Amino acid sequence: MTVTTLLTLALVLLVSLVVLGGWSVLVANRLNRLHVRTDAAWAAVDSALARRSVVARAVAEVCPDQALASRLRTAADRAETAGRDRREDAENAVGRLLAEWDRAALSPGLRAELEEAELRVILARRVHNDAVRDTLALRRHRAVRWLRLAGGAPPPTYFEIAEPEGGLDAAGASLRLRPAARVLLVDPGDRLLLFEGIDPVRPTAPFWYTVGGGVEEGESPRLAAARELTEETGLVVDPAALVGPVWRRYAVYSFDEQETETEEWYFVLRVDEGLAPDTSGFSDLERRTVLRHRWWGLDELAAAEVTVYPVRLAEMLPEVLAGEWDGRTRTVH
Repeated sequence: MTVTTLLTLALVLLVSLVVLGGWSVLVANRLNRLHVRTDAAWAAVDSALARRSVVARAVAEVCPDQALASRLRTAADRAETAGRDRREDAENAVGRLLAEWDRAALSPGLRAELEEAELRVILARRVHNDAVRDTLALRRHRAVRWLRLAGGAPPPTYFEIAEPEGGLDAAGASLRLRPAARVLLVDPGDRLLLFEGIDPVRPTAPFWYTVGGGVEEGESPRLAAARELTEETGLVVDPAALVGPVWRRYAVYSFDEQETETEEWYFVLRVDEGLAPDTSGFSDLERRTVLRHRWWGLDELAAAEVTVYPVRLAEMLPEVLAGEWDGRTRTVH
């Protein structure tokens, strides 16, 4: 090897290192800004939730039902003192109690104050979850993981609480309700089938989700779940074979620049090992937005640094798989 060749290789290596170093600095700085953004967004969520607790206590003061008023005050106190790991459950308890009120009985001023507090929670939570999504999307890049550009910063987590029935968009307008039916499709090894998809306006932020889709007019959730199962996997089943609904989930999400309110009903179906999903029944939209599918083990799902819906799926699934369904439909987030 000649001296010229060695010098050329050394120059190429030096340039590559400079480029890689510069790129690493840019990405590390961007990650730092994203983490700052998630911290600021969480502070806004915390402030909005604290404001809702204050208003909830004011509502409790004028409640003629003393038992309900006492429960609401207690729930508001617990929400304000709950740690981050228990905050979702505590805030959902406040939301459920506020939903029991006849708001027409409140004074116009207090009713307006409560609605404003709830809208602030909705908007702050969405901003926070958008920041978390963007941060996790960058952290998942292979180069970012290999070079450990995130440093020791823990990955941010979504904050999922049920929004008031009849959610609001950013302008305070009512959202359209889209009922949906979903299937937890599980093989003998307790592996769950999930699809990976993208939002057309956010192609760099993929997410995983269960089999299922919208309930059509005049269709029950069970019939919709069986139909969606056939369309998305090719598997034809008697709707009666679906166990459940084991879960009910209320959420508001944005897809293709459209805000949608959804009420999802989850069913369970166990299948034989080796089922290869037939996706030939996909709609045009699904063909454009679904990237792939795979079977996930419970341990894999719990350890994965990917976005999965519902976001607490790995935490909730073991209870569903542990034994016979008890006939209760549990509300999940």
